[in-house]
Amino acid sequence: MYRLYDFRPSGNGYKVRLLLTQLGIPFEFIELDIIKRETRTPDFLEKNPNGRIPVLELESGVYLSESNAILVYLSEGTPFLPDDKLERARVLQWLFFEQYSHEPYIATSRFWLMHDMAEQKRQALEEKRDPGYAALGVMEKRLKAHPFLVGDRYTIADIALFAYTHVASEGGFSLDHYPGIQAWIQRIQAQPRHVPITQAQFQ
Repeated sequence: MYRLYDFRPSGNGYKVRLLLTQLGIPFEFIELDIIKRETRTPDFLEKNPNGRIPVLELESGVYLSESNAILVYLSEGTPFLPDDKLERARVLQWLFFEQYSHEPYIATSRFWLMHDMAEQKRQALEEKRDPGYAALGVMEKRLKAHPFLVGDRYTIADIALFAYTHVASEGGFSLDHYPGIQAWIQRIQAQPRHVPITQAQFQ
């Protein structure tokens, strides 16, 4: 059985939990509190020298880190990752977009606000607003005309970007002017075996 080392509020960890659940793959959830630096212990650093969650322990005892890499690994040979060469590249395109143009602004702002760091990060939070909204604008352009991000079907591209987009308000980002994104969120939440970010495993 897989073991998932994770922190429940983490959107990056949630991506993996959601995909595992929707694939019907059982896993052991092991929570590590990043605020208490539980990912900086010598034991965990042996699993991931980068000291970050999520980490997926495979049945072979191999450890795999980086949430989007884990998504690709788990989705191989499933409908969540297209076989078509171009559509597959489009999925990867959105995964890279999520990590470089979306997560650094929306997810980081959420983390600071959730952990009472708003005052000390006031200037940095302000600097993240425009690029965060720019990322939402890119998504809206696609989603106002299409039900999903790639090939008009639900893939790991949607899971990767849903994780932090659906809680963008917790990072100070309003989705009021993004009807395409709002409708997309509802479609994802209606998918079979969907679980909320607060839930560790399918019950």
